[in-house]
Amino acid sequence: MKIQDIPTPFYIVYEDRLRRNLSLINRVEKEAGVNIIMAFKANALWRTFPIVREYNRDFTASSLNELKLGNEELGGEAHVYCPVYTDMTIDEFLARASHLTFNSLHQWGKYGAKAIAAGVSPGLRVNPQCSVIDTEIYNPALPGSRFGVTAEQLGGNLPEGIEGLHFHALCESSSYDLAKVLEAFEAQFGCYFKQLKWVNFGGGHLMTREGYDVEHLIYILKDFRARYPWLKVVMEPGSAFTWRTGDLITEVLDVVENQGIKTAIIDASFACHMPDCLEMPYKPAITESVAPADGLPVYRLGGNSCLSGDYVGDWAFPRDLEPGDRLTLEDMNHYTTVKTNMFNGIQHPAIVLCNSDGDCEYLRQFDYQDYKNRMS
Repeated sequence: MKIQDIPTPFYIVYEDRLRRNLSLINRVEKEAGVNIIMAFKANALWRTFPIVREYNRDFTASSLNELKLGNEELGGEAHVYCPVYTDMTIDEFLARASHLTFNSLHQWGKYGAKAIAAGVSPGLRVNPQCSVIDTEIYNPALPGSRFGVTAEQLGGNLPEGIEGLHFHALCESSSYDLAKVLEAFEAQFGCYFKQLKWVNFGGGHLMTREGYDVEHLIYILKDFRARYPWLKVVMEPGSAFTWRTGDLITEVLDVVENQGIKTAIIDASFACHMPDCLEMPYKPAITESVAPADGLPVYRLGGNSCLSGDYVGDWAFPRDLEPGDRLTLEDMNHYTTVKTNMFNGIQHPAIVLCNSDGDCEYLRQFDYQDYKNRMS
C-alpha cells in the first residue's frame, strides 16, 4: 500500500525516521554512560514498539495505564512518577515499577515504607526553581508549582531511604538549558548526592532536533558522571524519540471566505487531532505551503468541528486551494496521537506505518464503535 492510496485523514509514522532518532539517542546513551528511557506521555503507539525494542526497553510512566502498557510492550525497567498515589493505586504501582518517584514529602511519608518493602527504588521529585521555558502551560518551575519539593522544604535533611532525586524542568530544550538547570540542581541539592544511588534529569532534552548540540550534551553528562561516579544518571525525553517521525495527512473539503479571510476546511481537526497547536499555541509546517510573497493566495486551515476556535493560520500556497487537495501537516507524532479526543464524534484519523522499504500498513483504523464504546 502506497501513501497516495490511503484515504485521509491519517497519521503516518516513518520507520526510517524513527530509527534515525533511536540511533542518535542510543549513541548519546553509550558515549555519556547514562540511561535514556522513553516517556509514554509523548508516545504510546505500541504497535511501533517492536522497532523501539531493538534500541531500548526501559521507559517512564505517569499512570497505571502507561505502566501496564510499558510492562506488556517494552518490558524493561519501569520508572514511575505520578503527582499523587492513592490507597487504591499504590500497590499495583509498586508491583509493576522498578523505580518510583514521590512528588511530596507527605506522599513519601505515606507510602515510602511500602516502596522499600516492595523492593522498588524510591525517589523524590525536587524543584530547582530554575525556569528556562517560555510557555507557561509547560513550565513546571513556575512560582507556586505543584511539582516537586524545594530545597527550603527539605531544610538540609533528606529522609532516610530515598535512593534518587528527580527533577523535570525542560521542554523541547537545548543542552545549554540543561546546563543552567543542572547548575541550580547541584547548588541546591548536591549536599544529598552521597546518600543517593541515582538521579533523574527528567524530560525535555530535544537531542534529535536539527541544530541541537549533541556533543555539548555528551560533555555535560560525562562531566557530571566524573564528579559523581556512584550515581546512575537517567534521562526520560519524550519528544526526542519521535521528533519529526510522522505527519498528519489531510484533505481540503471546502474553501470559505469571510471579510477577506480564506479558510480551507479540512477533514481533520486541530481541537481533536492536533490539540497542542491550540494549547501552546504553534503553527505546524505544511509541506505543500510556500514562503509568503506578493500575489500568492493565503489561507488559514479550519478543522471540521463546531468549535469556533478550531483553526490555525495563516499559510501561503503556490496556487489556490481546492476541495480534494491533500495537505501534509508535518511532525504530528510526539505529543499528538496521545492527546487526541473524539469531540463532536469526528472520525479519528487512521494510524499508518511506512516501512523502510516504502510500503505502508495500517496500525489502527477507527470506526463508530470506537466512539460509542468510549462514550458508554
